[in-house]
Amino acid sequence: MTILIKNATIYLDDSILQDGYILIDGETIKEIGPAHQAPEQADDVLTLTSNEVVLPGFIDMHIHGAGGSDAMDGTEEAVAHMAAILPREGTTSFLPTTMTQSPRNIEQALHTIDQYSQSDNIPGRADVIGIHLEGPFVNPSKAGAQPVQYIMNPDLQLFKKWEELSSNSIKQVTLAPEEPGGRELVEYLNEKDIIPSIGHTGATYQEAMEAISLGASQATHLFNQMTGLHHRDIGAAGASLMNDAIYAELIVDGIHVSPEMVKLSLKLKGVDRTILITDAMRAKGLSDGKYDLGGQDVFVKGKEARLEDGALAGSILKMNDAIKNIITFTGCSLRDAVQMAAANPAKQLNIYDKKGSIAIGKDADIVILDDDYQVRTTICRGKIAYRGE
Repeated sequence: MTILIKNATIYLDDSILQDGYILIDGETIKEIGPAHQAPEQADDVLTLTSNEVVLPGFIDMHIHGAGGSDAMDGTEEAVAHMAAILPREGTTSFLPTTMTQSPRNIEQALHTIDQYSQSDNIPGRADVIGIHLEGPFVNPSKAGAQPVQYIMNPDLQLFKKWEELSSNSIKQVTLAPEEPGGRELVEYLNEKDIIPSIGHTGATYQEAMEAISLGASQATHLFNQMTGLHHRDIGAAGASLMNDAIYAELIVDGIHVSPEMVKLSLKLKGVDRTILITDAMRAKGLSDGKYDLGGQDVFVKGKEARLEDGALAGSILKMNDAIKNIITFTGCSLRDAVQMAAANPAKQLNIYDKKGSIAIGKDADIVILDDDYQVRTTICRGKIAYRGE
């Protein structure tokens, strides 16, 4: 199966190709070039308009659910449903993200995500590229929407059990490094090339810097549920901003982090070390109402999802809206936004040889946006996964 995209403005690694073409053959990108060199035919031809751009597909490293399904549902159907609807927002790869729950529920989720990955992770849907384990190894004082009754100290032996259960598909672990056992787990994750991400943490600046020295390389939803910037202790947030070893996840919905703080963060952290995520829960793409997150009631109204006590409970943010928002809030370029949504996650996950940019030989993960950042077409590993109206 071949797909030809022509009359295209294409965002490449280091340049923008005007009036170009892309030829996709099977699951990979076979040719890229100027329009006059395009082949004359293909099985499917997409002729673009002047207000459309071709970008690498977005990679969401932190997403719990969408469209009524959640990674913690513990069924392959839930994972498949997420994978089928995420291309509507331009997401072509993702880490289904677990949350603090009973070990039994976490194990069920890990097992089913792994089973899905091995048997049903097909082209034409967003690619499940691993698992993000958020909790239960977090600080109870920074629980947010993580159910406090299931929080536990970082436990290396339990994690090794989960690693085996998931066929080594855990790629990122959010943990509080200051908790007993935290240092040991950070060191182990770093040795295993699993991302240790500081999050839901009460760490002081010094404790966070110590975790970074042991191999922590990411901050989970920067500023949310971590020690913030204070002029006598700049906390985990300050350590994350100051240290070049850290990639910072940002939820750019204008609710979790104010537009001004997004702008300040990008100024300090830079485009090279910022990763756009959604941290979305199952209500994404659905109407206002009452939903569930980790056994807790979540009330969704407008663009906000909150627990009964008012705490934010993930988001209903879409990746294409995160792109639009960060450009609006900071004045950064579309190229910068794409780097934060595609290239940086791919580099951090060590899959940049296959994903994260448009290049010959890479997976044909492509999103076509219009000039209002709405998704017109999404291609996942060479197969059209979504066509807009």
